[in-house]
Amino acid sequence: MINTLQALIVDDEWLVREELKTLLAAYPEIQIIGEAGSVAQAVAMLEHVKPDVIFLDIQMPGATGFDLLERAEISSPVIFITAYDQYAIKAFEVNALDYLLKPIQRERLAQSIARLLDRHTPVKTTPERLTYQDVAYVLVAGSLKFIKVALVKCIEAEGNYSYLYYQERKKELVAKTLQEWEAILPESHFVRIHRSTLVNFEYVERVEKCRNYTHLVHVQGLEQPLTMSRRYAAHLRRVLLW
Repeated sequence: MINTLQALIVDDEWLVREELKTLLAAYPEIQIIGEAGSVAQAVAMLEHVKPDVIFLDIQMPGATGFDLLERAEISSPVIFITAYDQYAIKAFEVNALDYLLKPIQRERLAQSIARLLDRHTPVKTTPERLTYQDVAYVLVAGSLKFIKVALVKCIEAEGNYSYLYYQERKKELVAKTLQEWEAILPESHFVRIHRSTLVNFEYVERVEKCRNYTHLVHVQGLEQPLTMSRRYAAHLRRVLLW
């Protein structure tokens, strides 16, 4: 008996949805449980169905595929569909995500399905670094989100997870370790101030020296300063020239 994965297709173009359904008919492992022509329709559907995978268009009138990730609680894999968004493609490649270019090619879809079914998962031995203007794609508080690197203030380790301080939001639990963050974030802006803390020095307002050779790092928008150990003080001093 074949274990099937339930799929939802979200694309504003009827012909694209029909084409994808025709191509997916060759895969008995994939069962299409619904389709939506807009983000609003998809949000409504996701209140009643929990797909195992979502084929999601990026460019749609009124709201983009990224907006769907903000509006709905999504923890299932997403295979993005795009025609020309090179900025998004860079984010997908850096974060080891999957995407399909329009028009959808049969061979490329086969690769996506194989990865989805875990038959062939490419392994990145050395992750590519994001630039300061890029986005990261992470599981935040149970939902998949795109996070703009430039808006990340600091990150604190929490076992196999981490706490993310982003924009003006309170800290949120993210399914990524501090080591994983350090491997992909740009070294030009992010620096360790403690073995469990990574900070974006663009948001550092001042550094306060303490008597026991530690320092307090005051970060914009954070109520309490972060502790910087003596070990990392010298490096941050060189970066900030203080």
